[in-house]
Amino acid sequence: MSTLDQLPVGSNATVASLTLTGNKRRRLLDLGFAPGSAVRALQESPWGDPVAYAVHGAVIALRREDAKRITLV
Repeated sequence: MSTLDQLPVGSNATVASLTLTGNKRRRLLDLGFAPGSAVRALQESPWGDPVAYAVHGAVIALRREDAKRITLV
């Protein structure tokens, strides 16, 4: 299994699970990173962090630290 931070720009995947707890987990679920959701890596900042992802019709920028906690199918 891979994690969201390993998804190459331009690639699609499906969220399998989140290994976060508490408020961060709730926030990512509210943003659309729920299990079964399709996600696409859109763009990486010039310094490599954060990365922009498309999920449920929105563009969300996540730090790699948080993206490492999202497991993909």
